Amino acid sequence: MYALQSWGDTLRLLVELSATAAFALSGLMEAARKKLDAVGVCVVAFLAAFGGGTLRDLLLDQRPFFWVRHTEILWGVLALCVLAMLFMRQRHFEVTEKTILWPDALGLGLFTATGVHQALQSNMPPVVAVMMGLVTGVFGGVLRDMVCNEIPKAFKDHRPYAVCSFAGGWTYVALWSADSPGWIALLGCLVVTVGLRALALWRNWQLPAWRA
Repeated sequence: MYALQSWGDTLRLLVELSATAAFALSGLMEAARKKLDAVGVCVVAFLAAFGGGTLRDLLLDQRPFFWVRHTEILWGVLALCVLAMLFMRQRHFEVTEKTILWPDALGLGLFTATGVHQALQSNMPPVVAVMMGLVTGVFGGVLRDMVCNEIPKAFKDHRPYAVCSFAGGWTYVALWSADSPGWIALLGCLVVTVGLRALALWRNWQLPAWRA
């Protein structure tokens, strides 16, 4: 049983790291498009990778922040920034952007589950817990785009993104309320969030735009 739990913790950490890298890479590419300097590139990448989790910790009044507890992730993102600035060129952007859509979807599901779990452990109401999951998964990209003077892609790209996180968050809450094991709630949230996002990308689902 201990070995199974240890394996699960290792897998979760690996997925979190890959998701953080995907979000940081999205920040790097946006900073490159805006022709920012080295400091700007690092700032945008860090906002994309850690912005959602930091905002969640602020709202839940949790200290220290998650990236303060795991400084190895900070070093990893910094190393990714340096490597990207040294080796990435314009021809790499298109293929990289298409590739990171899938770990990004996986990261969205995992970060949503993490946000919901921490809120529920803090005895927050279910709707607040779902919103904390959405904040964790979505607002890093929102902050990235705001700093780069863009309308956030989560709002203007009509393919469902935040909606997938919202549905996955309620799945986690439902399984938690049914006294399911934690890994079942995590898996359920991942399946719903990632499944909906994958279907949206594959079938090119579009949310309706408000035509005033």
